[in-house]
Amino acid sequence: MFGPEGPSLRELAVQALSSVEHGYDLLAPKFDHTPFRTPDAVLESVAKALAGTGPYQDGLDLCCGTGAGTETLAGLCRRSVTGVDFSAGMLEVARRRIRPAGGPGVAWVRGDARALPFTAAFDLVVSFGAFGHFLPGELPVLFRQVHAALRPGGRFAFPVLAPPRPTRPAYWALLGFDAVMRVRNALWRPPFVMYYRAFRLGDVLGGLRRAGFAVETAPQPEFGRRDDGSPRARLVTARRLSPPPAA
Repeated sequence: MFGPEGPSLRELAVQALSSVEHGYDLLAPKFDHTPFRTPDAVLESVAKALAGTGPYQDGLDLCCGTGAGTETLAGLCRRSVTGVDFSAGMLEVARRRIRPAGGPGVAWVRGDARALPFTAAFDLVVSFGAFGHFLPGELPVLFRQVHAALRPGGRFAFPVLAPPRPTRPAYWALLGFDAVMRVRNALWRPPFVMYYRAFRLGDVLGGLRRAGFAVETAPQPEFGRRDDGSPRARLVTARRLSPPPAA
């Protein structure tokens, strides 16, 4: 699961007993050598799907980590891309590894996705693999923040993988992981919020609509279909309606 350049079990244990922010500060130097980094195939599939929906001037990578999604965003935006994350360690790695030569300007901002310091600043917001760090009750705030950061007509896009069936070992592995995290957070402070099964597509789509988005989903054909014919991965695209919804 982890190569020789990845974190040791001891390092992962220390991270898991830290806060989310400090845990990712610790993991940052080796993050790109873990399975937690979004695979290139997912990034490429999203870029391909969004390429025909632009053009975009300014983009935001929400919870950017070490910047893999920010690089993808730079291929879609003409003027600027911004990566925002609350881990200073992850942002430091992103600054070192992404040094643009030509193309859009790149900026890095340390901030909380639940309190974004932007208003009508972007045409496109993307996010990859970060939603497990938000409790279901926090999603309405998150979606309102993204809505406010987008210009009217701007898009918020992110991939969603289909959950495994109960007949698959992965289903029980994720169920067990979430159970361990709940026990950990009941017994240890500060909490480390990371739940794989809390981000439910139906609830998410409804939350986006209530936040003032027109929402579409499309299969990502590169990842095929499950036995029942449903796609293994979808791209959610939420377009900001104007004016914003009443508070």
